[in-house]
Amino acid sequence: MTKMDAADDVVDAGRYVVKKLPEITAIFWVMKIAATTLGETAGDLLAQTLRLGYFVTTVLLVLVFVGTLAVQLRSRAYNPLFYWTVILSTSTAGTTISDFMNRDASDKYLAKGTESLGWGPQGLGLGYPAGAAILISLLIAVFIVWRRTGLTFAIRDIDSLPGESLFWSAILVSNTLGTSMGDFLSDSSGLGYAGSATLILGLLGVLLALRYAPAVSNVLLFWLAFVLTRPLGATVGDLLTKPAAKGGLALGTLGSSAVLLALLLGLIGLAHAQERRRVSAATANPAPISVV
Repeated sequence: MTKMDAADDVVDAGRYVVKKLPEITAIFWVMKIAATTLGETAGDLLAQTLRLGYFVTTVLLVLVFVGTLAVQLRSRAYNPLFYWTVILSTSTAGTTISDFMNRDASDKYLAKGTESLGWGPQGLGLGYPAGAAILISLLIAVFIVWRRTGLTFAIRDIDSLPGESLFWSAILVSNTLGTSMGDFLSDSSGLGYAGSATLILGLLGVLLALRYAPAVSNVLLFWLAFVLTRPLGATVGDLLTKPAAKGGLALGTLGSSAVLLALLLGLIGLAHAQERRRVSAATANPAPISVV
């Protein structure tokens, strides 16, 4: 952390600016991919491996999302554990919401020998195109409302309850949409799990290159990348868990989820240490700074 970085958090009167959301750095994207991949494997673990079903699991995970979001919204400053717990809950809920919308109880989506999953409806069976159209429409609606409020889209500058509420609404819908995109690529595109992950990585590389184009909005690139990292997590999750006969590595949902959770917790610990250093550096330099 440099003095210039710390200066970003000090205003004219030397007052420390409290942030609720993280800085967008390389470790942010590593954590995002880890969280979304864990969301895929954990969602499948609950709905398919434990056979709770798409409906019951979706209801449970939406309740978890609401609970974790309440903690995040009530916090007074950025807390990596709170923030990434909500990201994980949106990724996990997005997995089962997408599966419930798009899939049904046909043999194509159920494990061998399984006739049904859990209690309640087994899926709406809308299919990926219809499901994606609905989710894209919802995401556009969120951004239209957001735009009309006049609040910023740049996450480092979001500091109000309405702005953060719109941010998390967009996150939940985009993670659900990303799951649908990833499952479509894995199940229906013919690319397979590894091929689909490679395609998405290529698209993310294009977005990274466009970051250096002055005419392209970095805020737009952020949201495009945020959506694309979710299907990357979905395809990588499927690659890790699906049987070898289907092109996967057959590591299973339980083992894969445990490894990914350990990785994410380690990264959260690192992010927490970095945030403490950032706050210490900012508060230790109270000299008046003019923010342009």
